[in-house]
Amino acid sequence: MPLAELTDFFIENGEKKFRAKQVYEWLWQKSARSFSEMTNLSKALRAKLEEDFLLTPIHADKVQHSNDGTIKTRFKLHDEHLIESVLIPVPSENRFTVCVSSQVGCSLTCSFCATGRMVRKRNLDAGEIYDQVSIVNEQSLEKFGHPLTNIVYMGMGEPLLAYKNVLKSVEHLTSPEGLNMSPKRITVSTAGIAKMIKRLADDGVKFNLALSLHAADDPKRNEIMPINEQNNLESLIDALKYFYKKTRNRITYEYIAFDHFNDSLEDAKALVKLCKHFPVKVNIIEYNPIDNAPFAKSGEDRLDKFARYLSQNDVQVTVRRSRGRDIDAACGQLANKE
Repeated sequence: MPLAELTDFFIENGEKKFRAKQVYEWLWQKSARSFSEMTNLSKALRAKLEEDFLLTPIHADKVQHSNDGTIKTRFKLHDEHLIESVLIPVPSENRFTVCVSSQVGCSLTCSFCATGRMVRKRNLDAGEIYDQVSIVNEQSLEKFGHPLTNIVYMGMGEPLLAYKNVLKSVEHLTSPEGLNMSPKRITVSTAGIAKMIKRLADDGVKFNLALSLHAADDPKRNEIMPINEQNNLESLIDALKYFYKKTRNRITYEYIAFDHFNDSLEDAKALVKLCKHFPVKVNIIEYNPIDNAPFAKSGEDRLDKFARYLSQNDVQVTVRRSRGRDIDAACGQLANKE
């Protein structure tokens, strides 16, 4: 509920205007999950709020700890649906990242991703996305004595198909009345929906954008990502050019390396061409096996040659080693498994 509407409610009920700001701060700055926590309001007012409004916070249903320090949390929503978030700590780099979900399930059916095999039940609302960050931030403080430094929308679902709620969640996360995170520390990842990427540009977003690329030519991308049939590479590059021209925000290509599928020198050459249109960083990601998928992770030699070729051709490249694989928390593995 916007602050203006909340203010109207209090005025109409004979309360002081500032009460709305107090409640708003409890919800978005202090992450209160019940009216009873709002201790600077009278008991009568808290009872009135309880009567007139509903809070639907998410609750940790299961927490798993990986050998490498990664923590995966399965959350139960008010309607019994389940989603997952991951805390990825890198204390040596002072980086503590939360990977959040934006949908219950996913509708995109990418062949290498466990989430893509789930049915998309619904979009998460802004509060449910925000709650993931808030609760995982508490985990990070408790376990590592450090708040979150980065937020990535790379969990379950396609963020640009939950567009309005994702942007509203970012608004609360970056607001001084919310968690006051810098938008430069937030990255929204998409499998590639050209018209929505242009809409991000038109809406003047301040966060970073990542494209889950995973193949640098249309035939291969069509094979593993059905969305490419309606959003081919030409249309995506055109949309990303538009996004960069309007926002100057950082763009990243996420590229999972599959053994003998997209990790040859020819693939590297094709990828270099896609990196010439605007400044872009490439994150090469180790493939994480899922049940009944016909892929294997790229061998060390092939991966090194691939990355070296990019680097020699002036592409900024990072090879991301898998985190949380032993608890099914790594890229592409989120599927609410027991």
